[in-house]
Amino acid sequence: MVNRNVARSKNRWLLSGKATLLLMAVPCFVLLVAFVYLPLWGWSIAFFDYKAGLKFSQMDFMGFKSFTYMFKQPNFANVIRNTLVMSGLYFLTSPVPAIFAILLAEMNSKRVRQWIQTTTTLPYFISWVLVYAVFFSLFSVGDGIVNTLLLNFGWIKQPLNPLANPHIVWFFQTGIYLWKNLGFSAIIYIAAITSIDPELYDAASVDGAGRLNKIKHITVPGLVSTFLTLLLLGIGNLLNNGFEQYYLFYNAIVADKIEVLDYFIYRIGITMSDYSLSTAIGIFKTLFSILLITVANMIAKRVRGSGII
Repeated sequence: MVNRNVARSKNRWLLSGKATLLLMAVPCFVLLVAFVYLPLWGWSIAFFDYKAGLKFSQMDFMGFKSFTYMFKQPNFANVIRNTLVMSGLYFLTSPVPAIFAILLAEMNSKRVRQWIQTTTTLPYFISWVLVYAVFFSLFSVGDGIVNTLLLNFGWIKQPLNPLANPHIVWFFQTGIYLWKNLGFSAIIYIAAITSIDPELYDAASVDGAGRLNKIKHITVPGLVSTFLTLLLLGIGNLLNNGFEQYYLFYNAIVADKIEVLDYFIYRIGITMSDYSLSTAIGIFKTLFSILLITVANMIAKRVRGSGII
C-alpha cells in the first residue's frame, strides 16, 4: 500500500509539469557551469608566473605579487578614474530610459509609438564595429557628412573632430552609449507601465486629474521600484564599462581619457602577454563588484525594507 502511494505521488509530480520545468532548466544550468564557474579555475594564473605552454608544476609560485604589482602600474590610477567617471555619467543618464518610456506611453498614436520604439531599439542590435563606422563616416575630419554640411553652410570655419577631442570624449562616449541602449533599456520600464492597474488612471480621471498629475502620482511611483532595482544592479557593474566601445574608439589623442579597466586588462593580458597581472586585475574587479552589490543591497534593505538579493 505504501509503495502504491509513493508511485502515485511520483506520477502526480511528473504529470504536474514540474519535471518538465526541471528538465528545461538543465541546459541552462550546464551552460552556467561551463561558461561561468569552470573558467574560475583560470584565476589560479594570477598566483603563478604564467607562461603559455607550461604546466603549473613548471611555473614559479608568486603568491599575491601580481596583486601588489597591479597598484604599482603607472597609469592604474588614471584607468580607475576613467572607469569611475564613465560609470558616473551612465548613472546620471539612467533616468533617461524611464523618461523616454513615459513619453512613449503617453503618445496617442499607436502606430507612431511603435515606429519610434522600433527605431530606437534597433541600434542595440547593431554591433559596435558598425556603430564606429557610422560615427566615423559622420564626424571624420576629411569627408565626414556632418563636417561637410556645416562647412558648406558656413556654420563652422574648421572641421569638428569629436572622435579625437580629449576635452569632450567622456560626454561623447556617454552620448553614443545612450543612443545605442536607450530603446532597449526603455522596454523594461514600458513593461512596468503596462503592469500598473488601469483603474488607478480611471479613478484619477474621475477626480479631475490631468495627464501630468497622472504621471506624477501614478506612473512615476509605479516605476520607482523598477528604477531602484536596476540602479542597484548597476552599482555592482561600476567597474564594468564594457570593452568593445572603448577598443574601437581608442586612439592616441584620447588614450588618457578613454582607457577604462576592461580595455586596460586587454592591453596588459593580450598586447603585453602578462597573463598573471591581467588575471589579478580581473579578480580585483570581480571581488570589488561583489562588495559593491553587497553593500548596495544592505543599504537598500535598511532604506526600503527589501533588497535585491
